[in-house]
Amino acid sequence: MINEALNRDYEIIGGKKFMSPAPILGHSNIVTEILTSINNYLRIRHCGYVFADDTDVHLPDGNLFKPDVVVVTKENANIMNWGGAIYGVPDMVVEVISPSTRVKDLTVKKYAYEANGIKEYWIVDPYIKTVDVYLLRNSKYELDSSYVKYSDYDWQNLSDEEKAAYRSEIKVSIFEDLFIKVDDIFSWGYDF
Repeated sequence: MINEALNRDYEIIGGKKFMSPAPILGHSNIVTEILTSINNYLRIRHCGYVFADDTDVHLPDGNLFKPDVVVVTKENANIMNWGGAIYGVPDMVVEVISPSTRVKDLTVKKYAYEANGIKEYWIVDPYIKTVDVYLLRNSKYELDSSYVKYSDYDWQNLSDEEKAAYRSEIKVSIFEDLFIKVDDIFSWGYDF
C-alpha cells in the first residue's frame, strides 16, 4: 500500500482517475509562500504539519486528492502515514486554481472537502489575486471572507471607506494566532 501511494500523478474523484497537470511557476510560488508562512509558524509552536501539492490525501469517502497545501494539526496527526500519504481528514486545505482545475476546485473538490469535514478551505485565484476563505460551520462551508491584493492603480481608486475596511492579513482559523499577509501570498509577479 505504501508504494502504491507514492508518486501518483492523478487524483481519484468519484471512483474515476483524473490527471493532475504540473503547475506553472507562478502557481508553485504562491504555494511556496503559503506553505512557508504556515511552516514557520508550526516549526516554532510544534502544533502541526504542512505538506505541499505532491501529498496524496485519501478521504473517507474514497476520493484521492492532491491539494496544493495540506495542514494537519498535532491533535489529528494519526491520519498521517509517514511512509506514504494522509488517510483521513486534514484540518485545512488550499487550492490554487488554474484554467485546467478551476471548475473542480470550485465545485467537486469544495463539496468533497465539505462533506468530509475539512475545517478550513482556501481557494486562491492567482489571476485576479484573491483568496476566498471557507470555514466549516454546522457541516457546511460558509465564506468567512474574501481577500484581495490590489494593484497600485486599483488601490488609488478605492474610496476612503474601502481603504479603511481593507484587511491585509488572513487569519488561519485552525490556529490561535496565525496570520498570513495577502501581499506575501502574491509577492511574485503574476503577469499574463
